[in-house]
Amino acid sequence: MKKSLNGKVVIVTGATSGIGKAVAYEFASQGAIIILAARTVENLKVVCTDINSSGGTAYYVKTDVRVVHECENLIKQTLKFCGKIDILINNAGISMRARFEELDLIVIKELMDTNFYGAIYCTKYALPHILQQKGSIINISSIAGLTPLPGRTGYCASKHALNGFFETLRLENRNHELHILIVHPGFTNTNIRKSALNKFGLPQEFIPRIEEKMMTSEEVALRIRKATILRKEKILLTVKGKLSVWLFSHFPKNTEKLILRDFTKEPDSPG
Repeated sequence: MKKSLNGKVVIVTGATSGIGKAVAYEFASQGAIIILAARTVENLKVVCTDINSSGGTAYYVKTDVRVVHECENLIKQTLKFCGKIDILINNAGISMRARFEELDLIVIKELMDTNFYGAIYCTKYALPHILQQKGSIINISSIAGLTPLPGRTGYCASKHALNGFFETLRLENRNHELHILIVHPGFTNTNIRKSALNKFGLPQEFIPRIEEKMMTSEEVALRIRKATILRKEKILLTVKGKLSVWLFSHFPKNTEKLILRDFTKEPDSPG
């Protein structure tokens, strides 16, 4: 894997949009066999057909990562299709946008079930097979897993939890050649903001930021692919994202003021 992804079996959750879809195409372009996982069969069929018709190899398994037995089934079906698992990409995730005091608690549960527990469930069943291959577990976290963001309490909590879990899992397996990569994208041009949950737990259906200037999902996928081959443990993406993390680690109070000022510029800001 240090040299090539050709022939590697790669599971991608949340594979029908945004970073997950871009990663599926990027890894497939390098000869990886892709197992696509998401909740909507129609969307899975579109991506799967596109990869296969372009000369790649892909299968799909309808999977709601919030459901334990569906995550177990994803691993079983992958082994049935391919006989091994080299890489698991825990990408499935949702966001939110609301002040905690106004928030229905169902939103926090939805964020944790999808962003955190979904990754844990998939990892639990895939881990023995990935260890056999001395493979990789790649987790799509966020700059929000390293800094606070107003109006995103549940999102930040889920990403901080993800970081803590996988950093510890990496340490537990330090002597077993398990590669764990944690990816911290900054603002990325995806549909995650449009589908972010409002205080009632419903998609907000609008985008509060200008996405054209953001890093594309394809660029994120390229960075992930390179980091996987090099077996890096962490990558931070976007100049603004890296700067935010550095400033927060050195000057937390001043950085909090800057973050708050930035987020109050959003339309109908919850910050």
